[in-house]
Amino acid sequence: MDQRSVSEAVAALRNRITLAGGTDVALVAVTKTFGSDAWRFAKAAGCQAVGENYAQEVVQKAGEVALSDRLPVHFIGQLQSNKIKQLADIVDVWQSIDRLSLLTEIAKRVTQAGVEVMLQVNVTAEDGKGGCTPAEVGELTRAARDLGLTVSGLMAVGPTNEDPIETRSAFRTLRALVNEHGLQQCSMGMTGDLEIAVEEGSTMVRVGSALFGNRPSPHR
Repeated sequence: MDQRSVSEAVAALRNRITLAGGTDVALVAVTKTFGSDAWRFAKAAGCQAVGENYAQEVVQKAGEVALSDRLPVHFIGQLQSNKIKQLADIVDVWQSIDRLSLLTEIAKRVTQAGVEVMLQVNVTAEDGKGGCTPAEVGELTRAARDLGLTVSGLMAVGPTNEDPIETRSAFRTLRALVNEHGLQQCSMGMTGDLEIAVEEGSTMVRVGSALFGNRPSPHR
């Protein structure tokens, strides 16, 4: 991984998005398990944000990359309430919020203005997958706003089996929920299902391996 390869990969991804009909789709570079250079490369290549899954990695990379050299940091992994305090001054967008206790803790710990929350929705009804149910979106959105948080949109992960028909159905459900609740951002689509996501109205895709190659083992 180097700057040239990442920049070329970003150009290829932009082309895939365009061919799928996307005109204003943000690219979140999923930098989990990669070193802090991935943050720098992603910014120089024109990505809109970096996405991280593990609290310890976020803290480590934030200590290695100056604030002026960073893209907005999105937390996209399953989140525990006890991790929020150490992440509160680093994370700009919390994409994987699926319960009231997390909203309450973020409202308590985050002090800077402009922090966004996105609700993760389990649109595939798979056991063990993170996310609230579609029926809970309205209640959690209202709760977040009552706590003074900005809910910018919804996020989802496609089906584990990667079946294209099931993927399209899941993404269509998420887009309908975004529209129903008057939200702006629809975060769906990764390396393998990016085209389907864009066709179904994604405004934000989360891509890692297509940018940086095979992942090293995670260090939590």
